[in-house]
Amino acid sequence: MRMTRPVSRWTILFVLCVSLLIVALDATVLHVAVPALTEDLRPGAQDLLWIVDAYPLIAASLLILFGTLGDRIGRRKVLLIGYALFGVASALAAFAPTPHVLIAARALLGAGGAMIMPATLSILRQVFPDRRERATAIGVWSAVAAVGAAVGPVLGGFLVEHFWWGSVFLINIPLMAVMLPLGRILLPESRGSTGGPWDVLGAVTAALGVLGVVLGMKRLGGGASPLDASAFVPLLAGVGLLVWFIRRQRRREHPLIDVRMFSQPAFSTSVGCIVLAMLALVGLELIAVQYLQLVLGLSPLQTGLRLLPLTFAAMAAGLTGSRMLRGFGPRRMVCGGFVLTAVAVLALTAMGQSDRPVLLTTAFVLLGFGLEATLFGAYESMLSESPAHQAGGAAAIGETSYQLGAGMGIALLGSVMNAAYAPGVARTPGVSAADSTAAGHSLGEAYDVADRLGGGSGAALRHAARHSFVTGLHMTLLVSAGLLLTGALAALRLPRVMECGADKGQATCDLVVPARQEPAAAVRSGAPGE
Repeated sequence: MRMTRPVSRWTILFVLCVSLLIVALDATVLHVAVPALTEDLRPGAQDLLWIVDAYPLIAASLLILFGTLGDRIGRRKVLLIGYALFGVASALAAFAPTPHVLIAARALLGAGGAMIMPATLSILRQVFPDRRERATAIGVWSAVAAVGAAVGPVLGGFLVEHFWWGSVFLINIPLMAVMLPLGRILLPESRGSTGGPWDVLGAVTAALGVLGVVLGMKRLGGGASPLDASAFVPLLAGVGLLVWFIRRQRRREHPLIDVRMFSQPAFSTSVGCIVLAMLALVGLELIAVQYLQLVLGLSPLQTGLRLLPLTFAAMAAGLTGSRMLRGFGPRRMVCGGFVLTAVAVLALTAMGQSDRPVLLTTAFVLLGFGLEATLFGAYESMLSESPAHQAGGAAAIGETSYQLGAGMGIALLGSVMNAAYAPGVARTPGVSAADSTAAGHSLGEAYDVADRLGGGSGAALRHAARHSFVTGLHMTLLVSAGLLLTGALAALRLPRVMECGADKGQATCDLVVPARQEPAAAVRSGAPGE
């Protein structure tokens, strides 16, 4: 039964923040469990990539579909369905007997996440019509996402050490059991523009297009040749479907997404900055976790604790993001965030086969703060350029950009890592070609082969694999820094300040300081898996 008494908007914010926390936890909790999962299920290199990547891949594919569906049938309804699906998929993942079952469960989790993410942002925009309150609310919301990112690895490390890898998924089930009735009672129902029929064909086309692009990139990241049909066919098909989707939306009287928003430099640049930020850093995060555990020899729990400074710094940037925007404006905030993150990434190239905790912590703090500042400013600029009645479409575009960049980043930086790592173990003295090939798949497999060989050959292979992994890490860091600096250059196209007014269906802002009109548009950062 629904409550008849009005619910405080800050209570609604609490429910939305818990929703985001669940998705953020699931995006990071698996990372520290990868070595234990690998030892138990013995997935191949491609299976392991799919286990990690299935969630962002499916989530990115379905965000536009579910975001626009929520505008039609009700965002709260879609959100509650997402809760239920997330709980069922978590139970399936926890007890998955094979890598393929786990991949399927992670795909279902991605579908649930695609229902939850755009709905929370759209509801938040409706509940907080005042731009200053909305900026504060989304700052809290983004900080909660950083909490989820921080708690995920620590909680995952604790569970893996004391139970088994599948327990990292079980934490979702009691949370969903609480959120389903709570969301039904407390959250308001809301819809967007309902003029004209819902473009089902367009929604499916967008989903298949994004799926094809990311799938093709995954194949390339797994080492496939650009001429390999498994890579270029889905990539070309995906690009073709997205081009057709855009042309279809331009012709329709009531489009799913108003693609004319991309003709606005601030909107298109912001979307590009979100993609570049995630492209540069998400794949790097997975490699960094392997470095901490397999090179430095840290336990899963110790690995999670080492990542805490990064996410706490992101929390700080989220809570102060609105103030920074008022002080610096989108251009300087996003550009400065990219540069700060690039400096942190370059500092990490000083890491080798021995532990340097002070350097690591300092770089992680700079990285977390810079990344959050970048995303915060980019989302603010993007959302401020979208009309209020298209909040669902803008939210879906932002989340799709985030997830698309994340999925492509894992493929791109993973391919860079593999290209630098594999040759280093291919010519180890005393190791057969078959064993060298197996060792070239991953550092974990190299350790397994070295333990099986034993003696001098095993020790030589272990040393070569560690050295090659560190070399590959340095190469990956340099590529990541290059992408971040490219983002800094792109951010120069953003406005110096954000003008507030009612011309885009948004409330008028009166936050003014001497010689600068202050931005008070809705700010969004801290998306899932940050």
